[in-house]
Amino acid sequence: MTAAPSAMPVAVLRRYSDQEARRLTGQAGTLAALLHAGTAYPAGSRVLEAGCGVGAQTVHLAASGPGARITAVDISADSLAQAHARLAARPHAATVRRQQAALTALPYADAPFDHLFVCFVLEHLPDPGRTLTDLRRVLRPGGGITVIEGDHGSAFFHPDSAHARVVIGHQVGLQAAAGGNALLGRQVQPLPAAAGYAEVTVRPRTASADAARPGRA
Repeated sequence: MTAAPSAMPVAVLRRYSDQEARRLTGQAGTLAALLHAGTAYPAGSRVLEAGCGVGAQTVHLAASGPGARITAVDISADSLAQAHARLAARPHAATVRRQQAALTALPYADAPFDHLFVCFVLEHLPDPGRTLTDLRRVLRPGGGITVIEGDHGSAFFHPDSAHARVVIGHQVGLQAAAGGNALLGRQVQPLPAAAGYAEVTVRPRTASADAARPGRA
């Protein structure tokens, strides 16, 4: 899968509170086996993590591909500083390079990366299709991209909860008002295909929590 540069970079700045950073880290740890199955990269491969945030997913990428050369990019210097602190305490941190940049204005020549990893990023952007197109520019021909996004409208409960559905509805509405899309998970096939990526395959991953798995709640 691969993109053409746009004229005007889109900047989405998020300064995470300590509480939100902890939530993202906990979410990444809880869902690590679910999200990172199949994303171990070969030694020597060049991997771009687009929109790394506070490094919650980066630590898992580095652990599952210790020989890969990972570049973690984010537009926020504050988030990159938190990612640096998080990685410093982990093995394989030396394999990760951090770069501050907008995803629509990446400071790289064409096609330097073998793989792209994009997780819970596109849902926050006003034009995710354009971002995928711009990212394709830095992917080598024949390279691969992993896109992971949630669909908050696909939640189910037993017993059903009208209160929970109201909360989810508010979350979807607030994200839309901020220019994002909390339902983007249902578009992970058409968006990359429209951006020029070939052989797009979707593998749904279901996260569930119940009495047997209370840690996922």
